[in-house]
Amino acid sequence: MSEQKIEANGITLCHETFGDPADPPLLLVMGLAAPMIWWDDEFCVALAAAGFRVVRFDNRDVGRSSWLSGRVSLPRAYLLRSTPYSIGDLADDATALLDGLGIDTAHVAGASMGGMIAQELAIRRPDRVRSLTSIMSSTGSRFVGLPSFRAAVAMLAPGPRTREEYLTRQLDTFRLIGSPGYPFDLERLRERAERTYDRGVNPAGVLRQLGAVLSAPDRTPGLRRLSLPALVIHGSRDPLVGVSGGRATARALRGDLDVVPGMGHDLPREVWPRVIAGISRIAGVTR
Repeated sequence: MSEQKIEANGITLCHETFGDPADPPLLLVMGLAAPMIWWDDEFCVALAAAGFRVVRFDNRDVGRSSWLSGRVSLPRAYLLRSTPYSIGDLADDATALLDGLGIDTAHVAGASMGGMIAQELAIRRPDRVRSLTSIMSSTGSRFVGLPSFRAAVAMLAPGPRTREEYLTRQLDTFRLIGSPGYPFDLERLRERAERTYDRGVNPAGVLRQLGAVLSAPDRTPGLRRLSLPALVIHGSRDPLVGVSGGRATARALRGDLDVVPGMGHDLPREVWPRVIAGISRIAGVTR
């Protein structure tokens, strides 16, 4: 299915689906500055073959969904929790997308900031979430999941000004935060960066999303109240969201934890079968 747009929660969300509409829906939520195509096409096709109706979408302020306005001060976001919008607003976007697609309940998987959104969605609307898979994410506690110094500096670098600068920045970033235990897939990453830039890059929106992450309260109490099938997947070598964030998430959810050796803050092609098998198992979907 080609990309489509829908009005949801007062904004426009661009989305795409894969698989049989009769299969159980799986909502994929991507992370900071990352459009839906960072859930690779082949990965989504494989999930559909595993028995899911896969839904991926651009969060607000990225890709072809609505770009908002409003300035953000990252120190104020962190210290005063003052931002144009919150992780909760992003979770409400996801709920509204499900409403617009006529989906009452869905399995939900989120990566990085997308994991935070998925967690908040489950906390706010546990009646809408069949199972939760949180990938390379954290609870919002400021004592776990901390980045390395180099990774933090890279995330705070000024936005690129040209297409070539964006492509170079993407490759340099994933050399830093990617998976040291797996081959660096230069061709795949460059192609993804080209598609991302051509769909629209929004540096001001990235700052607003980052403000939402920095201002988020600790979700641990809310996660502890949940009673649903849950899986946490985290790389053992993640420099951007330390593995302690994944461990804390799994403890709070009383869920399964899969620490993937050699994986950093990305999803190398080599780990896709492991991730897809985990999502399928926790969702109880077999084909």
